[in-house]
Amino acid sequence: MSRIGKKPITLPANVSVAIGKDNIITVKGPKGSLTRWVNPDIKVSLEGTELSLERPTEQKRHKALHGLYRSLLNNMVLGVSEGYKINLEIVGVGYKAAINNGILELSLGFSHAIFMVVPDEIKVATLTEKGQNPKVLLEGIDKELIGQVAAKIKSLRKVEPYKGKGIRTVGEVIRRKAGKTAAKK
Repeated sequence: MSRIGKKPITLPANVSVAIGKDNIITVKGPKGSLTRWVNPDIKVSLEGTELSLERPTEQKRHKALHGLYRSLLNNMVLGVSEGYKINLEIVGVGYKAAINNGILELSLGFSHAIFMVVPDEIKVATLTEKGQNPKVLLEGIDKELIGQVAAKIKSLRKVEPYKGKGIRTVGEVIRRKAGKTAAKK
């Protein structure tokens, strides 16, 4: 049995789950609601406050789907009850971030500013304090969507290993390389 797939999902008191026809699962909570289609091979059942998943066979495909859908449903439950937050830090001289009319404007050392429209489901805030690196704060209930948006923002200016300039998550450790002067000895 899949170690992840066999664990039941315990639902918090303020979260409700509806299993519709065609295996469409809807999870509602205080932060909002999320819907996801689950492969018909995987049987989803709700007993009291526990959501459990079962697979029909021991095929490799069914094992993979078992753990996948359990993780996705658990992320939905956590999202509608607690939500997800990702904090990005912009490191570099002259790098800036601002929000104008719901559009994220980034100045990342290019000859032009980068404008990015963020999906409505995600709340974006920027924080610029004197003596600190600018920060972009992302908040939402869909872990998959918030991760994709954070990855897209990070890809606009990847962290380079020599000076450490670029966009990173707060607390991310960057492996630094020695420059040319370290080689001469």
